[in-house]
Amino acid sequence: MSHDILMSRVAERVSDKRILKLIRSFLTAGVLENGLVGATDERTPQGGPLSPLLSNLMLDDLDKLLERRGLCFVRYADDCNVYVRSERAGHRVMAGLKAFLTGRLKLKVNESKSAVARPHTRKFLGFTFLDRGQVKRRIAPKALARFKERIRELIQRARGISIEQLVARLLRLL
Repeated sequence: MSHDILMSRVAERVSDKRILKLIRSFLTAGVLENGLVGATDERTPQGGPLSPLLSNLMLDDLDKLLERRGLCFVRYADDCNVYVRSERAGHRVMAGLKAFLTGRLKLKVNESKSAVARPHTRKFLGFTFLDRGQVKRRIAPKALARFKERIRELIQRARGISIEQLVARLLRLL
């Protein structure tokens, strides 16, 4: 994500120079990888409270494009699913969206995460959808395995604390 394009979009909505400078500092602060801080000139730091907001600002034009085309879609930050009736339409829409994202917004599309597939074969925000007569939502297997592992770790580290403290920790996780 180009910091200059992103900052111009933020500046359209925010006039306070101090806030703009703070956001620019957030973008260029760098990331810690393998014990070393590396500069960031294109990416946005992940996991921070500002990341989803900045993604939404950057992808607002994508939402408007999808709405204009009358497509059904769901997007949270930079995760997006577009629903069409056929595989052929899926490939056509995917090609158009890649061209729009790379050409107009100067974004890189992660080819390994992008696919044309049925909703029940894909994961979105940790969930999958089952299609057995009626659509049902379930937690994706990998997300469920990660959650169970976190519970196991929490219980193993709970030695020496009271049951009330353990329950309080488990409730926070749940």
